Amino acid sequence: MFKDIESTVKALEGEKYIASREIATTVYLALKLDKPVLVEGPAGVGKTELGKCVASALGIDLIRLQCYEGLDESKALYEWEYAKQLLYTQILKDKLTCMMEDTDSLKEAVNKLTEEEDVFFSRKFLLPRPILKAISGDRQSVLLIDEIDKSDSEFEAFLLEVLSDFQVTIPEIGTVQAKHKPFVILTSNNAREMSDALKRRCLHLYIDYPTRDLEEKIVSLKVPECKKELASSIITAVHKIRTLQLKKEPSISETLDWARALVLLGYESIDYDIALDTLNFILKYEKDIELTKKHAKEIFH
Repeated sequence: MFKDIESTVKALEGEKYIASREIATTVYLALKLDKPVLVEGPAGVGKTELGKCVASALGIDLIRLQCYEGLDESKALYEWEYAKQLLYTQILKDKLTCMMEDTDSLKEAVNKLTEEEDVFFSRKFLLPRPILKAISGDRQSVLLIDEIDKSDSEFEAFLLEVLSDFQVTIPEIGTVQAKHKPFVILTSNNAREMSDALKRRCLHLYIDYPTRDLEEKIVSLKVPECKKELASSIITAVHKIRTLQLKKEPSISETLDWARALVLLGYESIDYDIALDTLNFILKYEKDIELTKKHAKEIFH
């Protein structure tokens, strides 16, 4: 557990994650209060990375659930290993035959088999998925529910029991209460609005594109071979490009890709020609590249 906000900042920096004071404060308080955190913001600003780095800094397991349209409880919570159940049935076929020898009717046989069904619907045949793993673990973990906005509202509603009581209900077994409450981080790229019920259960954190100074620190930490002059010219250009009406603005990860590429090419600063040759490292749509080229003289002067 982090001792205070300052130690949270330092611990995350030790994992090469530059956290603003707002981020560190939210993480610290969420851990203290046993509250989930809903992290929203544009793609590529470090929402998923935050979950990974918190787990690494605390020395605990990271359990990740990647959300998508159509995700249901069986993929998020648990499944029965039907193939294993069938295999055991085949292995115990002779035993089952012996059990049935004393029965005189189909009804009696069914009743006798029903008495044994608990054997086949026990934890031995249960295949835990991310949420159940986090709930039933022997020690605390970080449960990263990534891109929750891609899932359906029905799945979001299912999560409310988990986030409220840190328990899940399995009809064949009963309610499983968390031995150790996981630290839950949900991320969203704002593809759809999250419900009020979900937001009430979480601390809210919005991570935007970083300030110039913060992004310089990130580049310095992640790409140490990038000299200060080059890093400064890259970040100046990226911040100017983000002011354009783009379909997708360059993310932090794309800034880092651009820095690594220019270092590999041996450049120490950016000029007009170098920038135009490597725009595909930070812009992923042709229309965005064309728009940037129209404003290139203003951006790369």
